[in-house]
This record gives sequence, C-alpha cells and structure tokens, in this order.
Amino acid sequence: MARILIAEDDASMRNFLSLALTRAGHEVDAREDGLDALSALQEGLSFDLLLADIVMPGMDGIELSQKAAALAPALKVMFITGFAAVALDKAGSTPEPGAKVMSKPFHLKDLVDQIEHLLAA
Repeated sequence: MARILIAEDDASMRNFLSLALTRAGHEVDAREDGLDALSALQEGLSFDLLLADIVMPGMDGIELSQKAAALAPALKVMFITGFAAVALDKAGSTPEPGAKVMSKPFHLKDLVDQIEHLLAA
C-alpha cells in the first residue's frame, strides 16, 4: 500500500481516481488543485506518489512537481492529462526526471498497473 497525493481540478475525475486507487489498496489524499496539494506537502504530510493533472488553474502539475521535489525528494510523480503534448509545451518546462505521463482517456487497470510499476521502481 502506498500513500498517494492526487491533484486534479475536475471533481468527477478526482473522485474516480480516488475510488480506483483506494480499491487497489492505496491510501489517497485527493486535492482540487496544485496549490491545495502543495499545502498538504508543506504541512509535512508524507506521500509515496504524486498523481497530478498537468493543466490546472493556479499552479499546474509540472510546477507542483518541481516544488514537491524540493520538499520531498523521494516522492515519485505521475502526470495525467487530456493533451500531453500541448500541456508540456505550454508549461515551458519538462516534468521531473523519472516522472510518468499518462494520457486521458485511460482504463483504470492501466492506471493502477502503471502506478504499481512506478512505485516498484
């Protein structure tokens, strides 16, 4: 079981991800955006994985991952997005080394499998 921090601005997707990962045996803390997720890390909460949407209002997932890496260097990162190439180009930066990007739509089994693989690495 891993502790997973989710940063996803779409409420239905956030609930969908939370439910799937909880059913897979993980402990999940789902936040509505990058700023809220960063607050959790700044409060000293400990996580094994950050699962973040790339495009969010306030603070995008890439900026969140960069700030998270400074606070929790061992934190693994996975991004989810509906338009990865556009999102990465707009952000003007690259994800943290070792971060995984999954494009929407995806099957829950694929997401859980990718997370398990990332956590095991």
